[in-house]
Amino acid sequence: MRKLTFIAAAVSVALLGGCQQMQEQPKPAPSVQSQPVQSEIDKANAFFEDTFNRDVMKSPIYQTYMGIKKDYDKWDDGSEERVLEDFEQTKADLVALNAINRDLLDDATKVSYDLKKQDLENEIADFKWRHYNYPVNQMFGVHSMIPAFLINQHQIADVSDAKAYISRLNGVTTVIDQLIKDLEVRADKGIIAPKFVFPHVIDSSNNILRGAPFHDGEDSTLLADFKRKVNALEIADSEKSALISDAEKALKAAVKPSYTKLINFLAQLEKRADDRDGAWKFPDGEAFYNNALARTTTTDLTAKEIHTIGLAEVARIHDEMREIKDKVGFKGDLKAFMQFMKTDKQFYYPNTAEGKQRYLDEATALIDNMKSRLDELFIVKPKADLKVKAVEAFREKAAGKAFYQQPAPDGSRPGIYYANLYDMEAMPTYQMEALAYHEGIPGHHMQIAIAQELEDVPKFRKFGGYTAYVEGWGLYSELVPKEMGLYEDPYSDFGRLAMELWRACRLVVDTGIHAMKWTRQEGIDYYVNNTPNATSDGVKMVERHIVMPSQATAYKVGMLKILELREAAKEKLGDKFDIREFHDVVLKNGAVPLNVLEKFVDQWVAKKQAA
Repeated sequence: MRKLTFIAAAVSVALLGGCQQMQEQPKPAPSVQSQPVQSEIDKANAFFEDTFNRDVMKSPIYQTYMGIKKDYDKWDDGSEERVLEDFEQTKADLVALNAINRDLLDDATKVSYDLKKQDLENEIADFKWRHYNYPVNQMFGVHSMIPAFLINQHQIADVSDAKAYISRLNGVTTVIDQLIKDLEVRADKGIIAPKFVFPHVIDSSNNILRGAPFHDGEDSTLLADFKRKVNALEIADSEKSALISDAEKALKAAVKPSYTKLINFLAQLEKRADDRDGAWKFPDGEAFYNNALARTTTTDLTAKEIHTIGLAEVARIHDEMREIKDKVGFKGDLKAFMQFMKTDKQFYYPNTAEGKQRYLDEATALIDNMKSRLDELFIVKPKADLKVKAVEAFREKAAGKAFYQQPAPDGSRPGIYYANLYDMEAMPTYQMEALAYHEGIPGHHMQIAIAQELEDVPKFRKFGGYTAYVEGWGLYSELVPKEMGLYEDPYSDFGRLAMELWRACRLVVDTGIHAMKWTRQEGIDYYVNNTPNATSDGVKMVERHIVMPSQATAYKVGMLKILELREAAKEKLGDKFDIREFHDVVLKNGAVPLNVLEKFVDQWVAKKQAA
């Protein structure tokens, strides 16, 4: 199961735009008890280190993300046998952890102990749901992971790296065969993606086989990538030609028949698919979805409660939008105002080099201004700097509208806020401010860079994460500048509300589809009728909900929890409340479940009250 966790983490990185490989490389450990221990604290920390390293070294894919080249020529083992083996290892790890006397640990190690225990117990409890997902879908999957991974992660610095790339091309046969077996197991259980998914997946798979060496014409995506990387090596032309020839053979002998087999299988599986979209259609689907909500939000909120919260938040945000509409003197109702904001040319820079540069310059100015005011909000600040960049041309068409790339742990690379300027009509200027705060400062850069720089924190916490915490902080960070007097332009404040509204609608639609049997079209209609976003945005979002049950509920739930904890602390502490100290409490332990965050805040409040 832990192997699947690592792959999921890799997929998350890809969805966020692709973080660069991490520089801190774990060393392989032969066993959990490989180091002599002098105390329970030492024993616990050795356990955290050794299990993390062991799991990384069992995953060639994760090794590559971590910048390790030990198994650079291999893929992860995706067989059911390996899944069962990992499950037994998880149970053994829990036994080993329980053998450590928690009472003898210091406070910091107790936090790590509790988080690790919760992770292991959840993995064991969730094992019965391991087939309740779609290994291939329109957003991610093994079929798209293979080329994306080779292109973005498999670097070629020498001949051995090139040969490892070729070995991975030949290894695609096994990867696809294991994928098809996974899909067959799910189909036998009645777990088949809705019909709309199949054209996307089949088309993406066909794209891999377009061009040379499969057909005449330009090089295929993978061959072009391999040639580019090999031709950059300082080796003889004859050696380059030999490597390229071997890659072409692997593409024709392994990649083409494997993807053809997958495409044919999917075409047959599509005939068994239907248009039911929600997780309710699965065996014990209601129980599965409730569990998914618990894991995603790290709360005990029910689907009905989350749905109700979403409806209330949508209504509140609509009211605040009406205030802005009236403030700027717009004549018409809220829906007309939303249409105006969506279409009026004053809110969009031209799709030219000058227009794009203007956007970057203004986003940089926003970040620089916030940097100058960090002392108002934080005591601990990251050492790593933050830069603003446009998404590179080679990936801008497929990438999200904005994302954050974490800095190198060793300080050799700054954090980067990427703005996707491929389509300037998708980047209204009234959202610029909120995007910069969310992805950059005080958002993900403060949270992720600080977590990476924490000392005496186990790697599983440095490189782990909880979506409700991470994205909850990002969304909370859109609001904080408003409280500092920023968003002076009312249209910019509308942009902040529009982004928050989108996350509030997610609560309504995700639970609507998976718990209340909404159709795909009902979900799309809800977005179209309640937000200023384009219909195409609503379609993509609903399709995301369908293939990732519960995931999109994390953002708003996380934000609301942080606000709830802050307001409760303010009420209890009165004049003793310090926003900087509160933010320190939220950030100084890295990503944690919301229930654990609440304990940290409660402890801080009690300590302040006692003082």
